[in-house]
Amino acid sequence: MPTEASAKAPSLPPRWFIRLFWTLQRGLSSVTRGRLGLRTATANRWGMMRLHTVGRRSGEERVAILGYFEDGPDLVTMAMNGWADPEPAWWLNLQAQPDVTVDLPGGSRAVHARAAEKDERPRLWAMQATYDKDLDAYAAMRSRETAVVILSPRPE
Repeated sequence: MPTEASAKAPSLPPRWFIRLFWTLQRGLSSVTRGRLGLRTATANRWGMMRLHTVGRRSGEERVAILGYFEDGPDLVTMAMNGWADPEPAWWLNLQAQPDVTVDLPGGSRAVHARAAEKDERPRLWAMQATYDKDLDAYAAMRSRETAVVILSPRPE
């Protein structure tokens, strides 16, 4: 019987494949003007949103398509960069300028981003784990803690 320590780590596709998939996903969303590539979160399936940030060095708009789930009025996502070790650029951009917009199937929403605090992180991490049974194993592949990012509605 395998123990937790001897359990095989989940495998990931090669990094080039992950990056190619992201490029194709953004392209499909762009070509269809957002009609494809987004979906609403449900109780048993995470949603897909388009996040618009401003590059912290370039000042140019950047777009990332991310998985999310809902926690009341908030949208919650993980700053995981395909489980690669570096922080995702979109998360670094959010830390520099946290007031951004997201596109959801029902339209755009103005949000304010922040990292979950120590007391709320375990609950939100457990909620994400209901969508991804290997969440802890993937997170263990990184040398740093994966930030839980909360996107709260803000007035326009």
